[in-house]
Amino acid sequence: MKKVVLCPNASRDVRFATSREVGRILEDIGILSVLCPLPDCDDGRGSGGGGYAELAARLADAEMIIAFGGDGTILRTARAAAGYGVPVLGVNLGGKGFMAELERDGVGAIPGALTGGYDVESRMMLDVELRRGDAVICEDFALNDVVIGGMTKIVDITLCGDGNVISELSGDGVVIATPTGSTAYSLSAGGPIVEPSARNILITPVCAHMLKARPFVLASERLVSVRLGSARQNPAYMSVDGCDYVELIADDLINVRESPKKTLFARLSGGSFYRKVSEKLGEPMK
Repeated sequence: MKKVVLCPNASRDVRFATSREVGRILEDIGILSVLCPLPDCDDGRGSGGGGYAELAARLADAEMIIAFGGDGTILRTARAAAGYGVPVLGVNLGGKGFMAELERDGVGAIPGALTGGYDVESRMMLDVELRRGDAVICEDFALNDVVIGGMTKIVDITLCGDGNVISELSGDGVVIATPTGSTAYSLSAGGPIVEPSARNILITPVCAHMLKARPFVLASERLVSVRLGSARQNPAYMSVDGCDYVELIADDLINVRESPKKTLFARLSGGSFYRKVSEKLGEPMK
């Protein structure tokens, strides 16, 4: 029997009404559904803690995981599913919903997809390493982005690709994003929109205090290094996929590279990415 894990955000799916409705529809056609509410982003990885451990155990023999919520919900579900080879289907119960395949009124398409077939799209992820001197302080992985910035004041940052200096800038910080993350913080900071199935690493300065600061689009095989300047001892942080903030100090080095992990998204409609961007940003195509 096929098994599908239903992963709702309790604050978006009130009393789990939508996820329970989908569960009943699936069970009517002989597909087992398991309700596993999404826990809070407790450890910054989407893979630790009791709630995430339970979710991971449910994924072992699942055909699909369905996330009910906004982009944050879908993002955390995808991070939890990374490495298990289980495709994620997003149902938007939030705001923009760039990652969602379906809106609330489209859940009736789910049974047909599970019995008749659906497409699977692979998305690249990033591995993140924070080094302080010779020590590795933390390691993580991202589907969307890595944000390095000042907490209250501007910071100095040196950006390198494969050891070659790309840019030296002062400002609020920098976003290093995947194509999936190009429509998140990177977009708000003035970065480019990139097709989510592409393989690139995007570098977008945030409120740089200089005229020549520009976004860069790099090949996926590049090693991107970010060195925090020492001239200004201002408080700074690193956040991976919007989860826990890690405090940084002068001369910290953050290395970002393409991860061997992939996120799989279930695609039902074959709709245009360009149309979705236009609709989500309030400029629908005619």
